[in-house]
Amino acid sequence: MSSHKEIEIKFRVDDLEALGRQLRRLGFRMVTKPTHEMNTLYDRAGLPLRRRGELLRLRQYGTAWVLTHKAKGKAGRHKTRVENESKVGDGRKMAEILRALHFKPTFQYEKRRAEWSNGIGQVVVDETPIGNFSEIEGSPRFIDRTARSLGVEPADYITETYAELFARWKRRTKNPARVMTFAAVRQARTSP
Repeated sequence: MSSHKEIEIKFRVDDLEALGRQLRRLGFRMVTKPTHEMNTLYDRAGLPLRRRGELLRLRQYGTAWVLTHKAKGKAGRHKTRVENESKVGDGRKMAEILRALHFKPTFQYEKRRAEWSNGIGQVVVDETPIGNFSEIEGSPRFIDRTARSLGVEPADYITETYAELFARWKRRTKNPARVMTFAAVRQARTSP
């Protein structure tokens, strides 16, 4: 099990190929090619975790499963919060265990994620049903320096979760999808 303080920002990406070229120019190398990822958030009746600003997530990334708890984040220019996570051998069994402990799925989101590193920090590139985003994770200095090198200004920093981004996107687009999966968003767009 690993525990660490996660410090990150997100930003919107218009051109994935151009971002990849910029990252290579800056000395980053792709650690993981775009890989399918499915995330399910869990909470108990009354949503006590959400009310406290916490998150419990079961993630399938390719064939690997990870269970993560994120503590309440600290608001600021960068998102900062303690993250505890552990690899899980059988994600379907873990989902059964969570349900047996009275946790229920509350939100699901999907993406294709590529991971990049320069040995100091990490940049991930996410293709999601609501657009493309990138996250820079590392020290605040690393984040700001990398963002500046990529042409991302502090005004472009996003510290919202994907659930919050999805809720805002739904309000803006009036899309009735209930989960942030490619199929749900596509189906909602084509439904009368």
